[in-house]
Amino acid sequence: MLGSKLDILKQEWIDVVFSGRNKAYGAYELRRHNPRNTLRALLFGAIFFILVISLPTIINQIEGFIPKAQKKVKITDVILTPPPPDKKIPPPPPKEPPKPKVEQKMFPPPIVKPDNEVKQDPPTQKELKVADPGQKDQKGDPNADIRIDEPVGNSDTKQVTEDENKIFVQVEKQPEFPGGLDAFGKYLHDHIKFPAIDRENNTTGKVYCQFVVEKDGSLTDIKALRGPSQSEMDEAVRALKGSPKWKPGIQNNRAVRVMFTVPINFTLGSSDN
Repeated sequence: MLGSKLDILKQEWIDVVFSGRNKAYGAYELRRHNPRNTLRALLFGAIFFILVISLPTIINQIEGFIPKAQKKVKITDVILTPPPPDKKIPPPPPKEPPKPKVEQKMFPPPIVKPDNEVKQDPPTQKELKVADPGQKDQKGDPNADIRIDEPVGNSDTKQVTEDENKIFVQVEKQPEFPGGLDAFGKYLHDHIKFPAIDRENNTTGKVYCQFVVEKDGSLTDIKALRGPSQSEMDEAVRALKGSPKWKPGIQNNRAVRVMFTVPINFTLGSSDN
């Protein structure tokens, strides 16, 4: 008589159960509104579950609309360690004077002596036709320039001279930035910009740069040897390329090309000093 799909929560069954009873009793109201309360509970539970799962995404979206406070960048002054004192390099020996253009025959000033004390006869007229008189016998060089009242020697005209483009590492007087190390540190502090990507990633450290100080004080062959990041290495090279001319290095009382290496420190701080 009873069907297989018996629903005891239907209003008809509830009325049968509570027939002749006090329907104002709380149980009757609970059973009568049970389907609505169950549906409402399921709906609220689903909304709460979705809200909990989506909460991190919602927070990230909200933070995206709020601008972040910019981090303050602190760039410390660069302290360069002066190179170790170099031993005094002695100047090179004087160059041997070149050969004369015409051969010379020894012709000492005449001194009156007895014949038995004369050690060497003076040059003959025949010898002086092809040679000039001099303080000693000296071979000549037909390719040499004519030299008057200048010392002569045994050196060939084409002498091996020092390479004018030689790059020194240590010299008698090292190159110097105008104003000294403190001025160089201030120049770097004013001209180096901390790369944004390194500021975001908190990437700090020293960049070691190498360059050549030319004879006129300009900087060439500027390159970064190593550093915390490529962007910081590029920024250090960019700043050095804009550097004013240095005082050139001095070797043997003349300006020479000098290789120079400096560390440049990239540091982030919470506040500027």
